[in-house]
Amino acid sequence: MAYYVGVDLGATNVRAVLADGTGTILASAHESTPRGPTGIAVTEAVLSLIRAVCNETGVTPGSVTACGIGSIGPLDLAAGAVENPANLPDRIDRIPLTGPVSNLLQTDEVYLHNDTNAGVIGERFHSERNPDDMVYVTFSSGIGAGVCVDGNVISGWDGNAGEVGHLTLDPSGFMTCGCGHEGHWEAYCSGNNIPFYTKRLHDDDPIDTVLPLESPDFSAVDVFEHAGRDRFADHVIEQLGHWNAMGIANIVHAYAPLVISVGGAVALNNPNLVLDPIRTKLDEMVMSNIPEITLTDLGDEVVVKGAVASALTGGTGDRSKL
Repeated sequence: MAYYVGVDLGATNVRAVLADGTGTILASAHESTPRGPTGIAVTEAVLSLIRAVCNETGVTPGSVTACGIGSIGPLDLAAGAVENPANLPDRIDRIPLTGPVSNLLQTDEVYLHNDTNAGVIGERFHSERNPDDMVYVTFSSGIGAGVCVDGNVISGWDGNAGEVGHLTLDPSGFMTCGCGHEGHWEAYCSGNNIPFYTKRLHDDDPIDTVLPLESPDFSAVDVFEHAGRDRFADHVIEQLGHWNAMGIANIVHAYAPLVISVGGAVALNNPNLVLDPIRTKLDEMVMSNIPEITLTDLGDEVVVKGAVASALTGGTGDRSKL
């Protein structure tokens, strides 16, 4: 029997799965993404999880046929590594991936993708319609997009196409992104940055609120949990909806997708509060055809299932390659 590994390396969690030749997941393991001391710690976590899923199923790592990896960026595809990830501590400057994984599995068939490109590969691979023009957008620790145009997943020469979270939506630069630049979409609407944006809004307009703004544990979860019960929380969610709709409108104008599938923890845990404002506002922001906006059916497995699909199909996700 042929075996395939899929890896989802995120800023919050890292996950590995082992699948058979049909893409059925046989074993899964995950842990929190290490915060250092260097990127090698993240590499070791990936290797440890791959060993774990192999051990669970009695498969030797050297008998695995191929591996797909969906990872946070920016990527250096030539080196098979992540370079200076925006949503991990500064001390993590480089995370080697394809070389160490190839050595462990004793195969050159290791395919590295931006995590959202893995997401769009997974969406297309598992879709009944297999649309040729679609985008997968994640609202998670960061914001990114996997783009498929005319049946081709756009990765860019260095693997970093689709970094839409770093589109500049606010030239005034009210918020600074984790990458160090101002006014980026991600600086306002990512899971990591919603708490900071909320505090800045409150500093500018100190509306009475029960949100625990001064708590060290204050997070995006608090904002969404108080929707409909706290006037300031509702104001923040309204502002998030505006920026999200603007970002999605930019994607529509750039790529003309028929479908935009949305995932990531922020959207999956708050689908109506995230997606409904986008659907409502797009008509006033888009001059071309408005795509279907839908929540992914693959939940939080979209990236890792895309990674497996990549491994199965030689890095393409094209079902005709099976």
